Amino acid sequence: VKANALLADNDHDALILLGDLNDVVDAATTQFLKGPGSSEINNKRAFNRPDQGNDTRLWNLVHLIPASRKYSRKYKGTGELIDHIFVSQELLPGNPRRLPEVDCHVDGIGDGLPVVDDNPGARLGEAASDHAPVTAVFEL
Repeated sequence: VKANALLADNDHDALILLGDLNDVVDAATTQFLKGPGSSEINNKRAFNRPDQGNDTRLWNLVHLIPASRKYSRKYKGTGELIDHIFVSQELLPGNPRRLPEVDCHVDGIGDGLPVVDDNPGARLGEAASDHAPVTAVFEL
């Protein structure tokens, strides 16, 4: 609701919404941020089609991460992507729209990502995060 309020009737200010959403890309809680079905940045037909007046759409950039790196933590040994970057169309100008460089730095944490499980206290006192940073680089 806050993102919609920031973008309503606004075609010049951009918005980036990012963080640990604690849900994977296809979870209902993550999907409601992206808008109507087929609103994935990797769906070229839908992505480059005008949005019939909806200027509040956010695009999830995690679809641009290479498949082999598409995880931001390891839960019980399995990679899952629960950290997301959503951006408004103002950050993706052009026709076709320019896409940013996006990556999940799964190798950027010392010896790699630790594996977590259902015990929330298992990593108590650990200095390193159990999440890999997800980054995007924009050409403005």
